[in-house]
Amino acid sequence: MLGRTAASLFWLSRYVERAENMARLLEVGYRISLMPRAIEGHRDDWRSTLTSAACEASYFAKHKDITTPEIIHHLLFDDDNPSSVRTCLRTARNNGRAVRTALTRDVWESLNGTWNEYSQITPGSIGPDRLPGFLDWIKQRAMLFRGALLGTMLRHDTYYFSQLGTFIERADNTARILDVKYYILLPKPSDVGSDVDIQQWSTVLRSVSAHRAYRWFYRDSTYRPWLVAEFLILREEMPRSLIFCYQWLTRSLNGLGELYGQRYECQTEATELYARLKAGNMDDIFQSGLHEFLQDFVNANNRIAAQIAQTYNFP
Repeated sequence: MLGRTAASLFWLSRYVERAENMARLLEVGYRISLMPRAIEGHRDDWRSTLTSAACEASYFAKHKDITTPEIIHHLLFDDDNPSSVRTCLRTARNNGRAVRTALTRDVWESLNGTWNEYSQITPGSIGPDRLPGFLDWIKQRAMLFRGALLGTMLRHDTYYFSQLGTFIERADNTARILDVKYYILLPKPSDVGSDVDIQQWSTVLRSVSAHRAYRWFYRDSTYRPWLVAEFLILREEMPRSLIFCYQWLTRSLNGLGELYGQRYECQTEATELYARLKAGNMDDIFQSGLHEFLQDFVNANNRIAAQIAQTYNFP
């Protein structure tokens, strides 16, 4: 496969995943912004949303203060924000058009239809009453794309490159959300285990649609930091956990290796990281520092993404 075709498939899936993640982060941030500020001293939750989305720099390049309407516009519609939902969906659609013949009709129509509908929506039409439903629509359209891809694409290099983009992006998002919670949101050590702390761990779970799954899996209605972290890092049953992402990343890279008859460094690196996650223990991770662990993971994930691009000659 040509490098530019592989790159388009990789980034196509990555941008659809990013659009969904942005909608999830915005939904949680908006829900929190409506809560009464009963407990003083914790940092601004909207700022943590920007940090999780890696949009803090782009936001403050245009705005001095944090306000709910400006945050919503920046994350949903701002053309100057490379990670806004509008930018992600437009870029995904452009990548899909560049490799139209490599996609099934169902995959292309899910992309094209989503962009056509989204491009007709004006920012002023999405008021507070419509925002929750609009965010649900974005998530549903991303799921439609993923369902079309999984249900209609042949299992060859087209499929594998698409999967790589999805799980590189998802792993990055989960790690950043966890890191922001643990390192940024808490104002002081005394808040650990407090009502603020518990609410924030609940927020982390909601942002990755794991709130009910956590309570079912652990048969526990309370939010224990080490269990939440374990659920999103080391449990392969959770489809947005770091280990789940790397399970599928290694499968996709192994599939490419078998197809092309050669093993590359990115495949070795991903396999080693997956093995470290399988052997991981939350006691050891907390003892050495959750922030440090997550920072190392984000760096390793970025390195593997760069190696994939170099190995397969992305332009």
